[in-house]
Formats: sequence, C-alpha cells, structure tokens
Amino acid sequence: MNMAQRERRALVETMKGTGPDAPTLCGEWSVRELAAHLVVRERRPDAAPGIMLRPFAGYLQRVQDKAAGRPFDALLEQVRTGPPWWSPLRPVDAFANLSEMFVHHEDVRRARPGWEPRDLPAEDQQRLWSMLRRMGKMAYRKSPVPVEFSIPGGDRIRIVDGAGPAVTLTGTPAELLLHAFGRDQVRIDTEGEPDAVRQVLALDRSI
Repeated sequence: MNMAQRERRALVETMKGTGPDAPTLCGEWSVRELAAHLVVRERRPDAAPGIMLRPFAGYLQRVQDKAAGRPFDALLEQVRTGPPWWSPLRPVDAFANLSEMFVHHEDVRRARPGWEPRDLPAEDQQRLWSMLRRMGKMAYRKSPVPVEFSIPGGDRIRIVDGAGPAVTLTGTPAELLLHAFGRDQVRIDTEGEPDAVRQVLALDRSI
C-alpha cells in the first residue's frame, strides 16, 4: 500500500472519529463538506474544473452541496475506495493524491484543540520532501525576498531567488509541505530579517 492510500484510509478513520459537523482548516468547510469535495474531485469530472477555474465554480458548488447531502457513511466509503476505474486520477493515484490526502488529513486533525504533529516514518518524510522540492517554487512565487527550506540536520535548498538576504523556513518535510499549501497550524522555525519573515509568512501560498 502506497503512502497516498495509507493517508486516504487514515483520513477516513479520522473523519469518522470527529463526525460530519466537526470543523476543518479548509475555511468554513465541515468534515462533511470536505468529504463531499473529495468525492466530487474524483468522481465528477464535469464539475471538478470549478476547483481551479472561477467561471465553473458555481456549478461545482451546486454539485458539491448535493453530494454533501448524502449519508455521511456513504460519502466516507467513496472517499475510502478512491477514484473509480474510469477516473483519470486512478492511474496516477499514488502521486496525484498524495498531497491531497495528506494535507486534508491534517486539515481535520489540526482543526481540533491539542493537536500534535505525527511522527511519520523517514521514508514518508522523504516522499513529502521530494514533492515539496517540486512545488515549493509555485507556492512561494509571490515572495518579494528569496526563500529557502531547511530540514533540521539535513538538506537546505533555495526555492525562490531574488535580491537581498533569504528567509529560511526550517522544519520536517511534513510541516514545510503543509505551510507551502497555505496552512498556518504548523511547527516551523524562521530565520531572516524580521520584516522579510513577516512578508513570507503572510503570503498567499495557494497553488
């Protein structure tokens, strides 16, 4: 079982534990609404473009609202089983859904008081690090200063070039990936000029 599949199953179990009305880190979405988003993304290719393209957002919202009205257990079962055989996401599930499942699992976990980062195996952290290296430049593309990632006792890479001293974000690959996906409920350290650090932390990191 690959990491995306393991995160998918863990996400479903966490959703069961919190219940459908619990909050998430996805704006005002409840767990039920997040589950509906995942189902529509994988099973409604006619509506999925609305995730990225504003002209289709209204149709997406109507489809997603209808999905959210289904029994919660049925929604979770569709999340658990993943893309159907005809979905273009199915052949690339291990790659295309890794960040989706990992980040949304943490969206449910970290919306609850008292959360702590999970102790992920080294090989899982390495998978997240490889993904982060590929998409970090896009996440911090609006940064007015150079940005670097650093793993404690490990790699250090510059992801955004520019003039002046860099801002360095240090943490495990999991924490850095969550920050790159726009989440602020993370455990990272920062290094750099105070004003530059504030600018980087305040960036719109949407991808």
